[in-house]
Amino acid sequence: MQSLRLLLVEDEERLAGTLRQGLTEEGISVDWVKSAEEADEIIGRRNYDLLVLDIGLPGKSGVEFLRERRAKGDSVPVLFLTARSSVEDRVIGLESGGDDYLVKPFAFAELLARIHALGRRRPAAQTPILRVGDLEFDTVKRRARRAGTPVALSPKEAMLLELLMRHAGETVTRDMIAESVWDSDYNVFTNLIEVFVNRLRQKIDGDAKTSMITTVRGVGYSMRAG
Repeated sequence: MQSLRLLLVEDEERLAGTLRQGLTEEGISVDWVKSAEEADEIIGRRNYDLLVLDIGLPGKSGVEFLRERRAKGDSVPVLFLTARSSVEDRVIGLESGGDDYLVKPFAFAELLARIHALGRRRPAAQTPILRVGDLEFDTVKRRARRAGTPVALSPKEAMLLELLMRHAGETVTRDMIAESVWDSDYNVFTNLIEVFVNRLRQKIDGDAKTSMITTVRGVGYSMRAG
């Protein structure tokens, strides 16, 4: 699966450069423009999964830009970045069609978490079959096959596998897994995620020398072709 494709609309060059580097290191594909006018132009040529949009742009503001995009039927998720922290400013941003709002200065980890949350709103791929290397998962029939051999999965294992495959090549955090697979039923003080990841490894790796699921220490897991 391709990484999340993001358009960053930010006129502060230093901040934009830092964010672009950090997000790229996290496996996110980032394009950067400095104004709403530039954003309009590039959106006409490319499709994005998410916009990170500064409100205080030169020329047309981020709010004006987004209102125009929403009026055209553009439903891409938008995360506003702004130095304005009042409740009124937040309401204006959200009522203009924004999906989330982050006040400067902010921690990069929080920005990343919010981007991942909005990224999960992407429409599912048109094909019901997910593929990573020789591993296939039918999202309709909930069946997995490795090199043509069926892999028996419990419902939770199937949910975990689908999440990892949809984010193949990216880091899937423990919080993402807890939210997507267990929702509110997950107890953060248990090792349930580790247990299920190990079970899934045993089932899909078989006799392979290396696992398709790698542990990202202190963060979560990542799936890559074996």
